[in-house]
Amino acid sequence: MKSVVVFRIDRRSGVATYLQIVRQVEQALRMGALEEGDRLPTAAQVAATTKVNPNTTLKAYRELERMGLAEVRQGAGTFITRTLAQPQSGPGSPLRAALADWLDRARAEGLTGQDVTALFHSAFESAYPGEAPG
Repeated sequence: MKSVVVFRIDRRSGVATYLQIVRQVEQALRMGALEEGDRLPTAAQVAATTKVNPNTTLKAYRELERMGLAEVRQGAGTFITRTLAQPQSGPGSPLRAALADWLDRARAEGLTGQDVTALFHSAFESAYPGEAPG
């Protein structure tokens, strides 16, 4: 069992801190960085690295448990119970490799991160009308 998630909290985002934690775990699960059986950092560890109140982390972990993604084991920690990774989007997948190549080309052509984000959102809206990315 490993713990490979490091939370990054953006206090200016307008998104509740516990939801940022939940979304980062979901993202790690989708990308294969977290897998079934992995242990999440303790609330105290998260507090030490992010200055987030431990109760906020516990609220996020309860939400992950409610979603069926994690389970709290008394005295042992919080563990991932299932993955969200899709074979076609995990590390080494052709889609991921194609996206990495595209991002390399975008950078080489002078696009900034903001340019790429705007382009992505525009293309996403065309491909998935009415759905919000992320």
